[in-house]
Amino acid sequence: MAGRLLGKVAIITGAAQGQGAVEARLFAAEGAAVVIADIKEQELKQVGKELADAGAAVLVRRLDVSQENDWEDAVREAEATFGKVNVLVNNAGIFDIGGVEETDLSTWNRIISVNQTGVWLGMKHTVPAMRRAGGGSIVNISSVFGLTGSGAAVAYQGSKGAVRLLTKTACVQYGPENIRVNAIYPGVIDTPMARAVAKVLPPLIAATPLRRQAQPEEVAYGALFLASDEASFITGADLAIDGGYIVP
Repeated sequence: MAGRLLGKVAIITGAAQGQGAVEARLFAAEGAAVVIADIKEQELKQVGKELADAGAAVLVRRLDVSQENDWEDAVREAEATFGKVNVLVNNAGIFDIGGVEETDLSTWNRIISVNQTGVWLGMKHTVPAMRRAGGGSIVNISSVFGLTGSGAAVAYQGSKGAVRLLTKTACVQYGPENIRVNAIYPGVIDTPMARAVAKVLPPLIAATPLRRQAQPEEVAYGALFLASDEASFITGADLAIDGGYIVP
């Protein structure tokens, strides 16, 4: 079915590469006007040009998700450009492999500021715009490591676990206003972030019942579904796109 997001305006963070860029392409192909946001300005501009050349309505916006002023400005510009905001995909995230003792405070704070604070700020500043639009859909990207332990990556796991409960709290708060809030839990996905820690991937893939990595498109289609009106009675849900990793 084409046009699954026709008439909607979506803000997608972490859209300069990987999963976020794929989500931006898919959402635009399905009829959304997209606000693509990231701190990687050169890569982001390239994605924006690609979308514009394909005929998409696109706004390119530098956004540090940990900075409240950036969010205020981005939402204001999105409404000024497209008239409304219907969808937010909180996709931006960073990773570190360190365990409890190996992680220093600066690393902890940096990861929490992006992965956890960034999600909260995104919801805080897009919800008023969604309220003005009569409702909306927020898709928060967590991780399978927001659902289960690994013995490593303590800051990443802590932040992604927090995303799960942030999602559920916001779901309860904003459901009466027709604002849905759901979370996706990707497993091992073939993205630049995963490639940067390639040495730890083989045992994770071996522990995945489907015995492979996913492509970013396989997560993006889940985000598309939750963003669309097809998911109009779904909120507070945990959607694991993980090849079965959390089952055993």
